[in-house]
Amino acid sequence: MEFILQDKELFLYLNNLGNPAFDAFWSFVSGKFSWIPLYAALLYLLYKNFTPRQLLYIILLLALGIAFSDQLAGVFKRGFLRLRPCHDETLIPYMRIVECGGKYGFYSSHASNTFFLAAYLSSLLGGRYRFLALFLFIWAAVVSYSRIYLGVHFPLDILTGAVAGAVLGRAFALLFNRISQRNKY
Repeated sequence: MEFILQDKELFLYLNNLGNPAFDAFWSFVSGKFSWIPLYAALLYLLYKNFTPRQLLYIILLLALGIAFSDQLAGVFKRGFLRLRPCHDETLIPYMRIVECGGKYGFYSSHASNTFFLAAYLSSLLGGRYRFLALFLFIWAAVVSYSRIYLGVHFPLDILTGAVAGAVLGRAFALLFNRISQRNKY
């Protein structure tokens, strides 16, 4: 229980660093469609570095991996039933609520999905582009932090989602490598 209290205290500290002048920015950062230009650029890098058949497998595994990452987070949310901060009556008077999602939040789908992308694409492209992995993991961390700023996730939700997503991303990259070696394009 002490750990949960510390998680709530850290949440309140980080959430209250916010300023209404930046609310729209952090809502944008957290938005599902805000990153379409980044996704297009990453798709171009994949297109440039892999054969059409490899690209097909990469995109198929990417779609399956994101779906798995997202659904696994949903299973955890329904299994743990931990209220999001914005639904926790004991916290509401002390926090900033910019947005609010569904009732339960452990663990963060945003964190899991963005860290999946960071780990998966870093594994596939990181050796070709020196700073891409660093950029992608910073991007995933910023998107994940936005969820605390907005009042929809605790730090532990974010950390757990980040670890789950990164592990899944690496696993799916290894799966692609195995398929790629087996098929010798």
